[in-house]
Amino acid sequence: MSNITIFSKNNCMQCKMTKKFLEKEGAEFVEINIDEQPEQVEYVKSLGFATAPVIQAGDMVFSGFQPAKLKEIV
Repeated sequence: MSNITIFSKNNCMQCKMTKKFLEKEGAEFVEINIDEQPEQVEYVKSLGFATAPVIQAGDMVFSGFQPAKLKEIV
């Protein structure tokens, strides 16, 4: 299992759905809330994304609630 990091925002439905999915699968992940840690915004933008959530797991990086890709990383 790769290290999973979720870059999330407050009041973000796709973020909540992503976290709920990973919790249901029993996957461990680190959440970085970019509303609370604005210094992380530039890093997320450097990955090529402007909308949350951004999920990073090893070499795979994607944005949004994507169950098929989440299945691949757990």
